[in-house]
Amino acid sequence: MSEIEKPEVLAVFNSYPSVMRQKLLFLRAMIFEVAQEDEDSSPIEETIKWGEPSYLSKHGSTIRIAWKASKPNQYALYFHCKTTLIDTFKELYSDVFTFEGNRAIMFNESDEIPVDEVRHCISMALNYHRINHLPLLGA
Repeated sequence: MSEIEKPEVLAVFNSYPSVMRQKLLFLRAMIFEVAQEDEDSSPIEETIKWGEPSYLSKHGSTIRIAWKASKPNQYALYFHCKTTLIDTFKELYSDVFTFEGNRAIMFNESDEIPVDEVRHCISMALNYHRINHLPLLGA
């Protein structure tokens, strides 16, 4: 997994409860792995948007990951609400994920992460501007 280089990103991760920090770092690692496997998605820019670790690729839509004190047993992958990403994910994976409106895939603390499905969603987000014209984003 790539090291967190920006102090402001590291500070946000360090502000999360230990258990949630580990779960979010797992999601972060998946984002970097998916990008590395798809040379068109790499490199990934890691930054802070809306106070949350955020990941951007040249041809993609921003992915954010976060834990919120208002939902202490949950954490999430957030996507831009004006895209068709969540609608597509719902069409493909309504039996796999829990969604928050048109902006997030939610996970409970005790959930086992469906890695293949999450990786597929990350890939679509990292390539969104190249595939947004395709039915179901080319899935």
